[in-house]
Amino acid sequence: MMTKHSKQRDAIYSNLCSRTDHPTAEEIYLSLKPEMPAISLATVYRNLAQLEADNRILRIGSGGSARYDGDISPHYHLSCLGCGGVFDIFMESDESLFRKAAENFNGMILSYSVLFKGYCPACADNKIN
Repeated sequence: MMTKHSKQRDAIYSNLCSRTDHPTAEEIYLSLKPEMPAISLATVYRNLAQLEADNRILRIGSGGSARYDGDISPHYHLSCLGCGGVFDIFMESDESLFRKAAENFNGMILSYSVLFKGYCPACADNKIN
């Protein structure tokens, strides 16, 4: 069940959906603060948690601070070991992975998330040069 709208939640959601950099809560807070001086970091965290619970955003654990994605379409992510960024990887979903996991687990799997670890193009170039 989705919760009611609030001006702050709508602004957080809109901000997140306009980005492709998978920001942290702190980065969202800093980008909203100039236009919403009364917003607090706690409000951003609380609303991100609610948006995640409503299945409107994705929370991506990348080793440090959680990062968020407003694109809930099926896709994968790469966490860069160099710069710490999170990058989208769009490719056909592997349903066989989901089926195989479900066959080997006695519970109920509802969804899955794949996080690749490696280097983004810029960091990979730096490692080569």
